[in-house]
Amino acid sequence: MQVITEIEQGSVEWLALRLGIVTMSELECLLVNGKGEADFGVAAFTYMDQLIGERITGEAAELPFTTRATARGHEFEVVARGLYEAREEVVTEQAAIIINHGAGYSPDSLVGYDGLTEIKSKLPKFQVAVIINGEVPKEHVAQCQGGLWVSEREWIDFISYWPGMPMFVKRMHRDEAMIRKIAERVGTFYELMEARMDRVLASA
Repeated sequence: MQVITEIEQGSVEWLALRLGIVTMSELECLLVNGKGEADFGVAAFTYMDQLIGERITGEAAELPFTTRATARGHEFEVVARGLYEAREEVVTEQAAIIINHGAGYSPDSLVGYDGLTEIKSKLPKFQVAVIINGEVPKEHVAQCQGGLWVSEREWIDFISYWPGMPMFVKRMHRDEAMIRKIAERVGTFYELMEARMDRVLASA
């Protein structure tokens, strides 16, 4: 397992480390049952083709690009991390990416030896729903459990934040059944990807 701390998330170097590998931010599409081979759906094959293209060209499909929204999200993440550290009385550590099992995960921070954080900025109307429901939103569960799989850590604190709104923090522990499913799906995805890439290269 590699835990890389000396570069920044979003940098050219960070993108190079993610080149051609499954990352937990895209994991959800691998878990959705579809009508394709091995029950993968259209989104999974689109993602597969993106990774194949990256492996063949050696170039990232996405280049660093900052919008007002992404800059604001980064700013809010820094604020939320500080509030979280004060609330939980912990000191967090930054990591660019963790690479393990052939996959990558970029945590928003490491907490001690066993924990992680995943920080999201939610517009007020969505923050209300998150607080009322009191659970990690379904659309973020795969990323969080995938992060635990890659990092081999025990828990992750999901943090949802918007200035002026109450901050939401929910601890999620390892779901071993889901983690086994993630490992199996990623393994099958890579097998199909290798065969698909061989077909592309054979046509050259």
